[in-house]
Amino acid sequence: MNRKVLYLVHGAVIAALYVVLTMLANALGLANYAIQVRFSEALTILPVFTPAAIPGLFLGCIISNTMTGCMLLDIIFGSLATLIGAFGTYLLRDRNKWLAPLPPIIANTIIVPFVLAYVYHLEGGIPYFMLTVGIGEVISCGILGMLLRTVLQKYRKYIFDVQK
Repeated sequence: MNRKVLYLVHGAVIAALYVVLTMLANALGLANYAIQVRFSEALTILPVFTPAAIPGLFLGCIISNTMTGCMLLDIIFGSLATLIGAFGTYLLRDRNKWLAPLPPIIANTIIVPFVLAYVYHLEGGIPYFMLTVGIGEVISCGILGMLLRTVLQKYRKYIFDVQK
């Protein structure tokens, strides 16, 4: 298979999975606001396996934020937080495996609380939102993401290392 086509397919599938998992979290009331555990954020571990995950996660986040009714600045900055996190994970892919989920946890814990405070004017301060968003990101990226990494590592050659 052509490498460019494979890259596009991987990115598109990752974007679609991100949207589906965010919509599931949204149906459970976990996708937005102060308390959020987006199952889709577990996918931010995927840049360890393929660089196609970076644009896939970014596009998936833009689509998800739009579909769940987020305000424009949330769509922009929330998606940028995911993009920064995914790129950071890619940069750390060959380092200690426990470092990989840290970039999306840190990016979202720093950026999203300001969106919650200044775009949505939610009750609570920046430190409170950093705590709640940070806990959600640790659950999504740190726990679910690392579980996903463990499973995918076993099947890496069948999913990501497809031969021509």
